[in-house]
Amino acid sequence: MESGERELYSIGEVAERLGLHVRTVRNYVRDGRLKAVRIGKQYRISRADFEALTGSPSSDSADVGRGHLEVSSIVQIDGIGPEAAHRLGTFVTASAQSPRDAPDPLRVQTVHDRERARMKIVILGGAAATAELLHLIDGVIGPENGLLDGGPEAHRV
Repeated sequence: MESGERELYSIGEVAERLGLHVRTVRNYVRDGRLKAVRIGKQYRISRADFEALTGSPSSDSADVGRGHLEVSSIVQIDGIGPEAAHRLGTFVTASAQSPRDAPDPLRVQTVHDRERARMKIVILGGAAATAELLHLIDGVIGPENGLLDGGPEAHRV
């Protein structure tokens, strides 16, 4: 391992490389999106599994990411109840997993804060695929769909 390439990474190192919170990476491991090996009380992620998640080779050199574009987006939606958040989360996740022309799959995580009636959607992926998913989200939460105010029947007089 003298070449500068490491074979195993900690959860914290993966989080730092991806610009994510440590909890998010732990959730990826728990959900099976990121393969990890438990060594003692800690998880370790192999370089190959890290590359499988990101879709590009890992490197400790200054060339990290050269020729590879990834967008990180956080969408915050206020005034959304738990049922609507669940429906929207299912829609967004299914849309992100649908086949695309893009070489790298989108990665999506959703969180709903019941107390604040707030939902956050974290999207990681290519620029075009992310833009397409953001456009879909914008269309679904539009006022004509009634997702945020009780459904289309709430507009009937």
